[in-house]
Amino acid sequence: MSIILNIETATKNCSVSIAKNGDVLASKELNNGNYSHAEKLHPFIQDVLNEASISIDEIDAVAVSKGPGSYTGLRIGVSATKGLCFSFDVPLIAIDTLKSLSMNANIDEGLIVPMIDARRMEVYSAIYDKNYNQVREIRAEIIDENSFEELLTDNKVYFLGDGSEKCKNIITHRNAIFIDEKFPSAKEMALLSFEKHKKNDIEDVAYFEPFYLKDFVAIPEKKKFK
Repeated sequence: MSIILNIETATKNCSVSIAKNGDVLASKELNNGNYSHAEKLHPFIQDVLNEASISIDEIDAVAVSKGPGSYTGLRIGVSATKGLCFSFDVPLIAIDTLKSLSMNANIDEGLIVPMIDARRMEVYSAIYDKNYNQVREIRAEIIDENSFEELLTDNKVYFLGDGSEKCKNIITHRNAIFIDEKFPSAKEMALLSFEKHKKNDIEDVAYFEPFYLKDFVAIPEKKKFK
C-alpha cells in the first residue's frame, strides 16, 4: 500500500491531494488569480488529511510539482515538502509539472502541448503524444504565428494550461485545438507519484531544488513620485 501526499504550487493554482495506490482520496485547490500558496498550502494539507481520515504520520511519501513555473510558488511548495519529509522521515518524489498538466488532455490522436505562462508572449512548454510520452524537451519559448507550424501541418495539436490562453489569437491553424481552464493540479500528480514510488524513484531531500528553467529575475519596484 502506498499513501502519498501530493503538492502542486507551480502556478497560481494552490493544490493538494492525498492518494492511495494512485487513487485520489481527497483533494483541495484554489485558483483565484492570485498566488495564495503561503496562506493556503498548510491548511489545505490538513484539510485533505482530515477528509481522508489519514494521519500525517501514515503517509509513505510526499510528492511535489518540480516545475517549471513560478519561482516563488515552486519555492513554497518545495520548502513545505522538504519540511514534511525531514519531519516524518519519508521520501520526496518530484513530478514534472508539464507532464501532470498534459494528463488533463484525454485524446485518441494527435499531440499535447501543455503551456505555463512565463510572462509576456513567452511560455514554458513541452510536447507529449496521446499516451503522455514526452516527444520534445521542455523549453522556454516566445510564441508567434509560426510556432508549432511543422507539428500542426500533419497533426491535431491540443494546447492547454494558463500559457495557452494568450496563444489563441496567434496560433490559428485549423489543427490547433485549445482546451480551456486546465491547470497543473495535485489530482493529476497522484498516478505519476505512485508509479515513481513503486520504482523507488526519489530525490535527495537535502539537495533537491525545483526546476526553474530560467534564472529568477527580480522586477524593480516602481518609484513613487509626490
